[in-house]
Amino acid sequence: MGFNQSSNKKRQTFTIISDDSTDGHGGFGIGSINLEHMSSVIVDTTKEEVYVDMDAMHARSSIERRVKYMPHKEDVPEGLLYWIVWVTVEYKDDLPYYAGVAASELRVDRPNKRAYKSMPEHVSHMEGSLKGKIILEHMDEKSKQLLGQFLKEFNPEMWKHSSEELRGILEDK
Repeated sequence: MGFNQSSNKKRQTFTIISDDSTDGHGGFGIGSINLEHMSSVIVDTTKEEVYVDMDAMHARSSIERRVKYMPHKEDVPEGLLYWIVWVTVEYKDDLPYYAGVAASELRVDRPNKRAYKSMPEHVSHMEGSLKGKIILEHMDEKSKQLLGQFLKEFNPEMWKHSSEELRGILEDK
């Protein structure tokens, strides 16, 4: 089940929460991490665009493909800055809200086919988002503004029901 928003690129889907695949039977899948209520949002700081790209959940977004990943950020000095933001949606009082929001840095130098991302950071931030944490302090102000505007416009009701902490960090200053 998800909210949809049309875009000039492609149809965007924000995953909300689907039925529990284990349905209480206690069998296969118990104890596994369920990513069905998480979405990946890309903040393109160069084009000042923000969009949902579910392929980023498996490191297959268009910005992550066809590049060689370097071990150090310094190895990609001409890389353009992107943020993959892990957004987890939960319910409170039967109303959906943005529960966990955590941003992970990605630098891509498309002409030289090089990129940088810290896989441990991405995994840690995904886990933090799933646990309802807000991890945005390392983002620049422009990126926070773009993300905040996107989340507000994508679903004003979810934004309204989100934590004061999240809204305070991402509100226009």
